[in-house]
Amino acid sequence: MNAKDINIKNRRASFDYAITDTFTAGIVLTGTEIKSIRQGKASLVDTFCFVNNGEVWVKNMYIAEYFYGTYNNHAERRDRKLLLNKKEIAKLEKNGKETGFTIVPLRLFINERGLAKLVIGIGRGKKEYDKRQSIKEREDKRSMARLFEK
Repeated sequence: MNAKDINIKNRRASFDYAITDTFTAGIVLTGTEIKSIRQGKASLVDTFCFVNNGEVWVKNMYIAEYFYGTYNNHAERRDRKLLLNKKEIAKLEKNGKETGFTIVPLRLFINERGLAKLVIGIGRGKKEYDKRQSIKEREDKRSMARLFEK
């Protein structure tokens, strides 16, 4: 698998949240973590971000232990620092404190320079009826695609 092909998505995020704003952030990683990501062994399930002392952190992000790692292999679900500028952090902090809003990781990818980037979004939790509407739209798209295939 080519490192440029890595594109790990958080499918639940768009279903559970209405995303209002997105940011692309760098991640502070150890050597074995970036090697595991380049192999595609990472997941954004049940992951969220928070602001602490003017720094943005991603919590509960799974990166599998590197197979060839030794005693200094990384912990799979440790907190990882995100790299954003001060304006972006201030905006995230302001919106993250509002009721009903949360900071959600949407996509993890490797850019053209070989660096791991995380796209995060400010999301408002959807109500049950909003989720039903999303399911209905998805099923309508599938049925339309089937009609046009024939």
